[in-house]
Amino acid sequence: MPELPEVEVVRRGLERWASGRAITDVEVRHPRAVRRHTAGAADFAARLRGHRFGPARRRGKYLWLPLDDPGVCVLAHLGMSGQLLIQPAGAPDERHLRIRVTFADPAGGELRFVDQRTFGGLSLHRELVVPDSGALPDVIAHIARDPLDPLFDERAFHTALRRRRTTVKRALLDQSLISGVGNIYADEALWRARLHYERPTASLTRPRTTELLGHIRDVMNAALAAGGTSFDSLYVNVNGESGYFERSLDAYGREDEPCRRCGTPMRRRPWMNRSSYYCPRCQPPPRPRRTVPVAPGKAGTRNVSRRPGK
Repeated sequence: MPELPEVEVVRRGLERWASGRAITDVEVRHPRAVRRHTAGAADFAARLRGHRFGPARRRGKYLWLPLDDPGVCVLAHLGMSGQLLIQPAGAPDERHLRIRVTFADPAGGELRFVDQRTFGGLSLHRELVVPDSGALPDVIAHIARDPLDPLFDERAFHTALRRRRTTVKRALLDQSLISGVGNIYADEALWRARLHYERPTASLTRPRTTELLGHIRDVMNAALAAGGTSFDSLYVNVNGESGYFERSLDAYGREDEPCRRCGTPMRRRPWMNRSSYYCPRCQPPPRPRRTVPVAPGKAGTRNVSRRPGK
């Protein structure tokens, strides 16, 4: 699934080319593309016709377009290969075209949802007004703010990290804790912060959390400036253009290549059905917990862990 920078690039394109435009027709060409809209394809198309898209919005990795029908929005799930493209009317259909939305204004044109693997789709949802968050589609009301959000609460994030009995990369991918970060940008930020992906969150001090958030923001802003990360033709912006941040990746996908900081060969390890890329020298693993006997007269052992270094 695309991460924050890629979704934000698409959101900006929709803001420019789709927001404010009236819909004259909708064609659903594959039922899986609207499977999350439980009322079905015909209902999805009928409820969009004659309406107008509002300003494109995003929360973390999630993207939606409000309608002028109050409290209703179109949520886009890009999945692994979903694309939202703006095309002129009459342009040849893409091979994996799933949904066509035709605009009514004199400029014409279409918004097309293209999805090779059919994991993504569009669906209609209610917008809820969530305290301190504004209007959000009901199905993502639990998603946390992302680190580029001006209202992201660093203190609350650090407190939540310290309370979680988990590791730092797992925490970064928890969208109810911090949104928008996925496997690629987690590895990049952890490399910049010199943190191993299995570092316990309870060991992070407030300055280290602040430093990590700074690296997350830096790598995401750099990716945004480059149009996102495209490893193949499946991620493109609304004009069909690929991003080129993959050329600047320091960790992700660089197994056996020299660390850009110390020259040590980068490593890849299986992790939660994904992979983690890291430098074994710059990002040493946390020290294992050691077991020592308890006081005389008391059965069993107890775990002791040294205080992790920086």
